This record gives sequence, C-alpha cells and structure tokens, in this order.
Amino acid sequence: MSEFQSDLLNLLSERGYIHQITDAGALDALAAKQVVPGYIGFDATAPSLHVGSLVQIMMLRRLQQSGHKPIVVMGGGTTKVGDPSGKDESRKMLTSEMIDENIASIRTVFEKLLTFGDGPTDAIMVNNDEWLSQLGYIELLRDVGPHFTINRMLTFDSVKLRLEREQPLTFLEFNYMILQAYDFRELSQRYACRLQMGGSDQWGNIVNGIELTRRMDGQEVFGLTTPLLTTADGSKMGKTAAGAVWLNEEQLPAYDFWQYWRNTDDRDAGRFLRLFTDLPLDEIARLEALEGSEINAAKVILANEVTKLVRGEDAARTAEATAAQTFAGGGMGEDLPVLEVSAEGVRAGAACTAIGFTASNGEAKRKIAEGAVKIDDHTVDDPGMLITLVPGEERKLSLGKKKHAILRGV
Repeated sequence: MSEFQSDLLNLLSERGYIHQITDAGALDALAAKQVVPGYIGFDATAPSLHVGSLVQIMMLRRLQQSGHKPIVVMGGGTTKVGDPSGKDESRKMLTSEMIDENIASIRTVFEKLLTFGDGPTDAIMVNNDEWLSQLGYIELLRDVGPHFTINRMLTFDSVKLRLEREQPLTFLEFNYMILQAYDFRELSQRYACRLQMGGSDQWGNIVNGIELTRRMDGQEVFGLTTPLLTTADGSKMGKTAAGAVWLNEEQLPAYDFWQYWRNTDDRDAGRFLRLFTDLPLDEIARLEALEGSEINAAKVILANEVTKLVRGEDAARTAEATAAQTFAGGGMGEDLPVLEVSAEGVRAGAACTAIGFTASNGEAKRKIAEGAVKIDDHTVDDPGMLITLVPGEERKLSLGKKKHAILRGV
C-alpha cells in the first residue's frame, strides 16, 4: 500500500528524499491532480556546484520523472548578497560578469540531468537577478517589509549561530531571507510555481516564502526539505581532505569524481544508490544486501551510475577502466591525474601536495612516515627524496591503495 496517492511523493519517499513537508496532504492531492511546477535555488559563487548540491539536482530530476515541472533558479541576484546559512563569515563579492560566467558553466550539468524546453513538464532555468535587480528599495520596504518581524528573523539558525559566535552578520546578508522569500512569491506569479524544495537548513527560508506568498497574494504554496546529508562517518557530503568534489569536469577530472563514489563507506552504498542513481529499487536492495568484499561491486556500480549521469557514459567507462588497470594490473591508467616534472625534479613530499593527495607538506611528511606513499609500488621513506625524470618518462605516485597519479618528465 502506497503511503501517498501522488507519484511525486511516493517516488521521493521511497528513495529517501523527504525530511519535512509543510502540508503533505494538500501537496499530495495537488500533485495527484495536476502538473506542479517546483523550484530549488542554487548560488552562482563558483563555476561549478559540488557533490553537496547533487541531492537537490536529483530532486528536480525526480520531480520531472514523476510528471512535474522543474524550475532551476540561479541566484544571480542573491549571490550579490550572500546566504548566511551554515556560514561563519561573509562571502566575497562577485561582479555581474563573473556571476553570469558561473551560471553558464553550472548549466552544463543541469542539461545532462534534466530535459529543458517549452513543454508543460520541461525544465526551465531562470535567474533571480531578473526581478530582484528591478526592485526599488522603498517599494521593497513598503510592500514586503511589513510581513517580516525582526524578532522572528533573529530566531532563524542562520542568524542565531553567527550572533552566538559573535561573528559579524552584515545588514546585507540579513536581507537574504527576505529576498529568498520574495523569489517564491515572484515564481508563483510568473510560473504558477507551487513548491519550493531544499536542504533541511533551508526550512526557515522556505517557510518565510510560503507565508509571504499567502499574505501578499492569498496563494497556497508548499515546501519540502531533504534530510541533512552526511556520510556514515559523520562528515559533510562532498568534502574530502583534498577539497570539494566538483560536478564539472573542468574543476575535477572524471577519474577523481568516479573514485569519490567508489570510495563510499560500505554503510552508505544503498542510501546513495537510491538518492543518486536511477537503478530500480529491487536491484538496489540486492546490491545493498551484499556483504564483505562483495559490497565493492555495489560501489563500482554506484560510481559508474553517478558518473554516467553527471559526466556521461564515456567518462564512466574510461574511469572504470583506469581504476581496473591501476588496481588489478599495477599499471598506469591513462585517465589518472598528471603532475609534470621539470628537469630540476621534485621532492616526494612536495609531489604529494602538488597533485592534491595531501593538503600541506606537513601532512605529506606524516603520510610518508606512515609508509603510505609509494613510487612505482616501492615505499618512499624520505619526504626530501628528489624525483628526477627525463622528458616523456612516467612513474606512478600512490598514496594508500586508492589514490594514484602519474609523474611525467617534461
């Protein structure tokens, strides 16, 4: 027996996306009856989103798969202000040109995961700068300001945490929640948008938008959030010792992206297969039940499926072949990251840091002391060891069993 009557909420529920819904019964009835346009907002602070945003992108994909209309809102306007949620400090200001370049770059990933067009369930991408930049300050204060109380705004976690830590929260950032709420109202008017989705840290912002839309227009709209996504060891999704796991190829090679998923904690394999792939649930249940070293097969499938969706079929195939070649044959796959070494050579510790295996030379020194660093499968015991190569010569640099790179003489 299905928990919901609509395909949308059944799909989101059985794959583990639902944390909170503002009025589940009413949203379920609406989604069973008509096409529901729904949106998620994304900042444009970098040329790529990272893996932490992938669960939101997949929610828009699920929205479309169940017969509804995804609206991707790029925060060209709000990026100029800065979302204080989860931040300890103010963000750097970007020019309009930089923001536009970032949006164009980010769009390439959405085009792989959503079908864009003019049809009733085709996705659209809009930039909130279109309407936010047109707002007059006095008009905003007069029309929107009365619907927000400072008392209430001070209770939101994004504001409270910064104040408790005695870290500056600028008036500019304090306005962010008003602008995000205004987005929902504007999307409701322009595109008949009835649903805003987001991570659980956005609940307060989403509820603000729902209340503003109801008060100004008398329109009923809904909010739905996903659980806060952490890995089994408690760390935040999409962050590694080497930095963010970017979705775009230009920011992170396909092999590294594939490896991130292959290295998933065994305990996360089933959950990630449900959230980040289109595999049928009964197949996921079978993979999730694998034990011992067999769970590795499930993680290879996870890596292949996610890489296929985000980077394309060829990237997934090449990354898997590179991994098989590197691990099984002790060889050097062609898709491994490459560090070019000049005639002067490079120290072993510095090579680890330059290729991104370690965050600092101090960490590299520790890893070498632990015996974790190898060159051509021979353990390195001196971080100061000089590696010299003739032009065209290649050697394999490894950290542990899972990180490999090519040192190439130039």
